[in-house]
Amino acid sequence: MTDPLITEDDINRLVPEFYARVRRDALLGPIFNGAIDDWPHHLEKLKAFWSSVMLTSGRYKGNPMQAHVRHDTAMTGEAFERWLGLWRETTDDLLSPAAAAAFQDKADRIAESLQLGIQFYRDRAARP
Repeated sequence: MTDPLITEDDINRLVPEFYARVRRDALLGPIFNGAIDDWPHHLEKLKAFWSSVMLTSGRYKGNPMQAHVRHDTAMTGEAFERWLGLWRETTDDLLSPAAAAAFQDKADRIAESLQLGIQFYRDRAARP
């Protein structure tokens, strides 16, 4: 079910602003700037991802776990917490309180899933 408080326009404003903040961040900037070669293309992919997640649009075609596991050494608890903190700050700045809360809740669940998946990958890679 889609959230009537959230629109594609919200996503189109939120994603570029959030990742502009990520790119300027002392901890996250080097991680993301080192991993992303084509920011305009990546931002379009991220807009499609959030549209699929929040509006069930089906626009995103990809595997977020696979994309993040490639950078598993950078996927620390501290990095996830900083990402979530910036996400909360940006959604609070740009969206209504109810829409911001919906995005924050979804991001918390996605971050937890990614962290569990990355830990599973690390555990599996550490086996003899």
